[in-house]
Amino acid sequence: MSVFPRPALVGLPGDRTAAREIASSAVTTLSAVLVLFALLAPKDLDGLGSEAFVRLPVEALLGVGLVLVLRDGARRIVAVSAGAVLGLLTVVKAIDIGFGLALNRRFDPVFDWGVLGNGVDLLGTSIGRAGAIASFLGLTLLAVVVIVLMGLATLRLSRVVVGRRTASTRVTAVLGVVWIGCAVSGAQLAPGQPFASRSAAAFAYEDLRQVRAGIRDREAFAAEVAADSFRDTPSSGLLNALRGKDVLFTFIESYGRVAVQDSDIAPKVGAVLDAGTARLKSAGYGSRSAFLTSPTTSAGSWLAHSTFQSGVWVDSQHRYDDFVKTDRFTLGGAFKRAGWQTVGVVPAHTEDWPEGKVYGYDRYYDSRTIGYHGPPFSYATMPDQFTLSAFQRAERAREHPPLMAEIDLVTSHWPWTPLPRLVDWTAVGDGSVYNPMPSQGKTPDEVFTDPAKVRGAYGDSIAYSLNSLISYVETYGDDDLVLVFLGDHQPNPIVAGAGADRDVPISVVTRDKAVLDKVAGWDWQDGLHPDRNAPVSRMDTFRDRFLTTFAH
Repeated sequence: MSVFPRPALVGLPGDRTAAREIASSAVTTLSAVLVLFALLAPKDLDGLGSEAFVRLPVEALLGVGLVLVLRDGARRIVAVSAGAVLGLLTVVKAIDIGFGLALNRRFDPVFDWGVLGNGVDLLGTSIGRAGAIASFLGLTLLAVVVIVLMGLATLRLSRVVVGRRTASTRVTAVLGVVWIGCAVSGAQLAPGQPFASRSAAAFAYEDLRQVRAGIRDREAFAAEVAADSFRDTPSSGLLNALRGKDVLFTFIESYGRVAVQDSDIAPKVGAVLDAGTARLKSAGYGSRSAFLTSPTTSAGSWLAHSTFQSGVWVDSQHRYDDFVKTDRFTLGGAFKRAGWQTVGVVPAHTEDWPEGKVYGYDRYYDSRTIGYHGPPFSYATMPDQFTLSAFQRAERAREHPPLMAEIDLVTSHWPWTPLPRLVDWTAVGDGSVYNPMPSQGKTPDEVFTDPAKVRGAYGDSIAYSLNSLISYVETYGDDDLVLVFLGDHQPNPIVAGAGADRDVPISVVTRDKAVLDKVAGWDWQDGLHPDRNAPVSRMDTFRDRFLTTFAH
């Protein structure tokens, strides 16, 4: 037994009460910050400045007013529901920012969920499939946490409002008058940032309009697909001016106007095009070039391919999904009806592609069937030179009927590094010659620390793809070759810049003067290098113009 008296536990109940009050205040403050952030956060990075958050959101005032007039049971349901909706809007805003950076457009909340899967595949080329899936699952969990926390935050704030009913009513009334005055006067702390904010409601309304417009667009698109003046054209009325020719439509990934005009990339790529024009001319080839406006930008190559082939404007995922279920008359279908053998070469595909049946290819090569045994180059499953070499060996090197082929070249796909080098065509083989090259190039991590390096890598990749094509024509071209090559879309805003147009270069190359004379009626410019005065037309006009021009 101690001989010393036990000290009194003085002040503990009060200390605990004070601690609880501090914690309660902190939770309330964090809840208010979270809700205000969700209400005021912009939908793009351009508006993400401190001034965006020094505004008065009308949605908060209306929410407080609603809470004050509801009974407890209804109040809790409305508070949690409103918070969940606000959390969902916050998630969609974050996705919008991502879409703006990667695709230079807004996220479609109805039809774009499948694009997120493509994003996982693309991320997998940089960090591996397992890492990409883990990242996606982590972001999904984060989105769920945001929605749950927002619901809890609005419930917390609703309790605070009801607990201080008189003060809440007075403050809301005063702020309501302030909001009306600022709205009428147009007061703003920064351009485009009115102090009287209603951005959350406007964002939700825009999304609802987008949903409604997307649903209505399906009917309009069905009508566009059905209206086809070439659908019933007999073989005798198709492509007679190209009889006996091998016609290759070749897409160069991300080959956009920025590669040839008004950028620090253009001099390098322009030099390749100018030299290529001279090289081909010395080999007897003529060429003409112009621009097409793509239905997409930054990504979504399949939208450009389907627009080009079908003659209808496929500018969204839901239009593409509907298109591949139709029997729309494509360029591939036209050549097939006219007696050509039709071939698709899509090295980016690593899985089955049942949608491709809409193009009517007789034969189809993907990454699994083209015979490549070399290394990938980031996203690119194989170098463009190998793709062209494999196509040549499989189709044009032997006796064959006239061929029509769409060939997709993917070396210039983001992230544009590391790059392969051109080798002697006789050394291409099964692609094992490329084995040392990926480790000899720069990694994406090295390049993406500097925007200038990113643009440089993009320019290098486009130069490689163009040189591959030019060298292919020099090596394997003949009097019966007609090559049409073009870009599918502009690169992402890191390279093309925010607000860039959607124009892509297109060129026709052939030795046959009669073919070039036909194209002369399009007013395209001589050579491979279109300048700022080159004509521009929408990509969906190409099919009809091509079929009309070469019908006779």
